[in-house]
Amino acid sequence: MPGPDGLLAQVTRDLAAESDVVDRLVAVLDADGWATPTPAEGWTVAHQIAHLAWTDAIALTAATDPDGFAAVLAAAAADPQGHVDRSAADGAAGDPTDLLARWRDGRAHLSAALLALPPGSKLPWFGPSMSAASMATARLMETWAHGLDIADALGAPPSASDRLRHVAHLGVRTRDFAYVVHGRTPPAEPFRVELAAPSGELWVWGPADAGQRVSGPALDFCFLVTQRRHRDDLALVATGADADGWLDIAQAFAGLPGAGRKPAGTT
Repeated sequence: MPGPDGLLAQVTRDLAAESDVVDRLVAVLDADGWATPTPAEGWTVAHQIAHLAWTDAIALTAATDPDGFAAVLAAAAADPQGHVDRSAADGAAGDPTDLLARWRDGRAHLSAALLALPPGSKLPWFGPSMSAASMATARLMETWAHGLDIADALGAPPSASDRLRHVAHLGVRTRDFAYVVHGRTPPAEPFRVELAAPSGELWVWGPADAGQRVSGPALDFCFLVTQRRHRDDLALVATGADADGWLDIAQAFAGLPGAGRKPAGTT
């Protein structure tokens, strides 16, 4: 397991690689392709990239200008979802070439800023403050999730590499947060999570003797905690009532619970 500095370097490399996957999907699109609707209601491919560019810019502000981030947080507080939707719509309204260039430039500046932070730095965010490595992990999670929306819209397969370990780890670490945002008390006991990685490796979290357990493909777990697939369409197995309940509310992202996706074949 790499140390704190090594972990940040690893996550930023994986973030760059995941961003490149999404970049290759959109770089070849014409204007009609950028206007393709995605599974997120009202959002086109351009909206998805605009959202990534906007959140990268906000993360850069958090890393370099905490007072500036506080102003952003205050502006978003009155209507968080509306603020997100407006920023995506504003970004999607421009020239796709300029949007793509802005996203590329912003994500490069963000990674450089995170790597330049002093060890132990904490960054403000919409949820709890986080380390630079945690911020990079959150950006990778969101890049993968919105990239999946784009891949689904374009009929491309999901990105499924061992970089998903970062997304899965975030999904496990945010267990208690998911309970809190649903107005529930988190269980006191830890859960055991066992996931089959795309490479075939077994990823595990929690004590081996835990009574509450979740197992299945890592890709399916990442689909679930980013709310990109309905639980009914996934091969995840829960043992214990608490573990089963968690899979109904799990989310790896900050903010209010999302509506999630409907089961396949429903409208």
